[in-house]
Amino acid sequence: MPSLFRFLTVVGIICGTIYGGLYALAVLLEPPQKEMSTPVPGIKVRR
Repeated sequence: MPSLFRFLTVVGIICGTIYGGLYALAVLLEPPQKEMSTPVPGIKVRR
């Protein structure tokens, strides 16, 4: 039984490290927002 607890502890630590790394990447490395406009073919804009 101690080997099962050791295994679950190691797997939990690895999963926590991966989850924490992904969270840090998502929060700290946000790309700057830019405004984009693309023309739609076949539609004329009335002015």
